[in-house]
Formats: sequence, C-alpha cells, structure tokens
Amino acid sequence: LPPAEAEALVRALQGSELRDIGGQGWLRQHEYVEKLNMHGILSASEGQEQLLTELLVTHAKIPVLIGELISVEIWKHKIFPVLCRLEDFKPRSTFPIYVVLHHEASIINLLETVFFYKEVCESAEDTILDLIDYCHRKLILLAARSTKPQAADPVPPQELQKQAEMMEFEISLKALSVLRFITDQVHSLPLSALTRMLNTHNLPCLLVELVEHCPWSCWEAGKLKKFENGTWHVVPPEDHVKMTKLDGQVWLALLNLLLSPECQHKYRFDGFNKSQLLKLRAFLTDVLIDQLPNLVEMQRFLSYLAVTEPAPPKKDLILEQVPVIRDHILKKNSGKWEAIAKHQVKHAFSPTEEELKLQARRWAQTYSLDMMEALAPDKPRCRVCGAEAAKRCSRCRNEWYCTRACQVQHWQKHKPACNLMA
Repeated sequence: LPPAEAEALVRALQGSELRDIGGQGWLRQHEYVEKLNMHGILSASEGQEQLLTELLVTHAKIPVLIGELISVEIWKHKIFPVLCRLEDFKPRSTFPIYVVLHHEASIINLLETVFFYKEVCESAEDTILDLIDYCHRKLILLAARSTKPQAADPVPPQELQKQAEMMEFEISLKALSVLRFITDQVHSLPLSALTRMLNTHNLPCLLVELVEHCPWSCWEAGKLKKFENGTWHVVPPEDHVKMTKLDGQVWLALLNLLLSPECQHKYRFDGFNKSQLLKLRAFLTDVLIDQLPNLVEMQRFLSYLAVTEPAPPKKDLILEQVPVIRDHILKKNSGKWEAIAKHQVKHAFSPTEEELKLQARRWAQTYSLDMMEALAPDKPRCRVCGAEAAKRCSRCRNEWYCTRACQVQHWQKHKPACNLMA
C-alpha cells in the first residue's frame, strides 16, 4: 500500500457493536483490516513494517483492534449458537459467517506482525489485560486439542465446520506468538499484567502443558507430522529433533516468565507449580539446547529449583486492575442475544444473490492475485508435471504451467473451469 492509503485505512479503523457484525459497514471494516494485514506481512518480509507500526501507535488503534478481537470472540460463543436455532437462518448465510472467523484471524495475524515492537505493546495500555486473557483462552484450547491432523475429503456438509476448526487452530497458534511478544516486554507492562499472567492464569504451567503435548506435532501411520506455515507435513527422520518456530515461541515465553527478576518475585513456586515446572528438565536435551543456547539458563534455574524452596512472592499489590472490554460487552448485551441474532438474520445474514455477487466482487479486489502470489511462501508449480512454473493461463490467470506443451496437454480438462472463471 502507498503510505497515504495505509494511513487512511488505519484512521478508518473503529470498534464495532455486536449487532453490526456481518453488516455492510462491518464488512468494509473487514476489508480495511485484511488490506492492512497483507500489507503488514509483505512489509515484514522486507523488514519495512516500521511505518505500519508507527501509524497504529500514533492513531491509538491497538486498543481498537483488541476490542474487535474480543467482540468477534463473544459473537461466536453467544450469538452464533442462537442464530443456528432460528428458522429464518438459511444455508447461504454461511458465506458471511465464514468471514467473521476470517476477521478474527486477520486481526490476530496483524497483531502478531506488529507486537514484536515495544512501543506497540506500550500503546495497548490497559487493554493489554484483555489481550492477555484472550491469548490465555486460546492456549487452553490448544492444550485441550486433539493433535490428529484434519482428515482428507470430509463429507460435504461438514466442510465449513472442518475449515472453522482449522482456522480456530491457526488463530490459537497466532495467539501463542502474540503472548510470547508480550512476555518480551515484562518491564513495560502495567502493574497488574504480570500478576494476571503468573498468578491469575498461571501461564508457566499452561506452557509446560504445551511443551508436553505439543499440539502442532503428531504421529500418523508411523510418520511424524508437524504443523508449519499453515499445513501439516511429514517430517523426515533426520529432522525429528529439529525445533519448530512454535516450539521456540513456547520456550522463549517460559524463559521470559521464569527467569526475569520481576517474574520471580511475583510467581508462587508452591508444591504444584514446582512439580509442573520440573517436568521441563526431561525436554532440555543437548540437541535442544544447541538450537536455543539460552536454554542453558533455564536448565540451571530448574536444577536450583529442584533442591531449594524459593521465597514466597511479595504481596505488594493491594488493588488489581481487571480487563474491562469483555466485561463491558457482556454486560451491555446481556439478555439481548436472541434479539441481536434476529436482527442479524434480517439485516446481515440473509443476502440476496445480487448482494452476494457484489460482495464477492469487492473481495476479489481485496484479494488480488498479485497480492496472494506475493504472500505465498512457495513458487508456483506446473499443473501437469509439477515443475516450477513461470507461465499462467492468460484467460483465468488461475492455472500455472512450465511450458506451452503442458498447457496444451491440460486444456481439455481445464477448459470448463477456465470458461467459468473468465
């Protein structure tokens, strides 16, 4: 995006009421978020995300994005189940509903891109407590999740549900990264943020659960599979002990929460917490420490913890801040869930064919092919032979080929889809 357009989109970001989710104004907001998200990813890949970071901080939009995240989460748990019970709710309504999930994914992805910077974390101010609570809820979902990859070729009626579950999984992984970036800034957090992470939610023990059960890794048919870059893939035997980015995020968060002096003064090293943390010693192998040398400090700390009784935390906090965004939304809309659902069925989730086509055209402009190709981690492959491809169908611009011969060979199969796309 040109700087002026990026600034205009950031300025346009604003919080949504629950009843407006899925409406035209909200869909426009989703387009703004998605454009900024893609812009952030591309800028980060070139090391130029500083401009977007400055815009979000200058215009105080980080609290707005956190508020949007909480609103969407509440909508999924409170209003969507009511919607599904209403007789007026039609199958085509799944079209905009899928966007609600995508909106949440786009926001958490955008936050993951910019939360690397200290000033972004500071600009969240007291709303950081709501974000910590949100990440905690997502980590609980991860810890409780079955690690089996998604089955291939699901029954058609379950397709949307499968996609939703997969997206929830990816959102939770993004929340893990955001939480790790928050723990990088323990010196800059509000007074209550550390207490909330360490004692209210006991994040160190939750992170130990993730190390133990590793939901982004599983065995299937005798082969180890790991989830990276949006897909499950088989890991060759020589890479079984290789640390993934997700493994690294968990260990770095643990290092931040256990080894910083501020955290050690606040955390309760009681019998249960101590026994949970000592489980980490079994995972601290020489191979792992070679990949993340900082873990030597963790190994020393755990050896010390095993033979000593740390002093109890100082109780110097008399008043504790609590998150306000989620509580405010719940109180404001309590008892109105059915009324909101009926309003949305009438005004947001019963689109005509013309409205669906119009919205599809708007999204086609947002998700341009050139933009999607720039975001793709891999080079395009020939549809026929699988070789790296440099040519593409000039009519639909959807299929790639390495040579003219491969394109001609595939034309009879591709023709019906090409005509439809064109």
